[in-house]
Amino acid sequence: MEPVVVIDFETTGLSPDHGARATEIAAVLVRNGQVVDRYQSLMNAGQRIPPFIQSLTGITNSMIRTAPPAAQVMAEVADFVGDYPLVAHNASFDRKFWQAELARIGYQAQRTFVCSMLVARRVLPGAPNHKLGTLATYARLPATGRHHRALADAEMAAHLTLFLERRLAEQFRLGAVSYELLQRIQRASRSRLSECAQEYSPVPQR
Repeated sequence: MEPVVVIDFETTGLSPDHGARATEIAAVLVRNGQVVDRYQSLMNAGQRIPPFIQSLTGITNSMIRTAPPAAQVMAEVADFVGDYPLVAHNASFDRKFWQAELARIGYQAQRTFVCSMLVARRVLPGAPNHKLGTLATYARLPATGRHHRALADAEMAAHLTLFLERRLAEQFRLGAVSYELLQRIQRASRSRLSECAQEYSPVPQR
């Protein structure tokens, strides 16, 4: 697959539409089947973190108080991402914060996303559930650190994406798995997985 950047946010709540802000972001660049570069930073958006979120992520208000401003971090991560296509686990969540935080600094944020959770639902229907941690255990992915911290989760989602690529390539005898194919799979029903893959397969399916 062409190079992609996998991103993950930690936030003060579920949606920027309800006033939540980002507290941390990580982005990992995946090229030629491996993570080759990383960006990670806490960010201070001037909003307190609820106790439940502090317990979940380990990110405290004192940590945020000394973090760089959100505007600085988002400008830096936007430069890191550049024109690469994006991947996230439960991408509908991360896409909202990506768009909202970049809009605050006047950046255009209309980017395509592949959701590794949606792809996993099609490719790994036998998994107990499709949460990132569960899939990491199910697929025996490398340990990357504490769950619900941006860099650990972004790297885990990157390993999951590579695992899904390999599974698709093996199952359907594909020479390569394109970003476009993953986009098509995430929009298709589970019953159409084979049909989507056949359109990209160099070997006729029997």
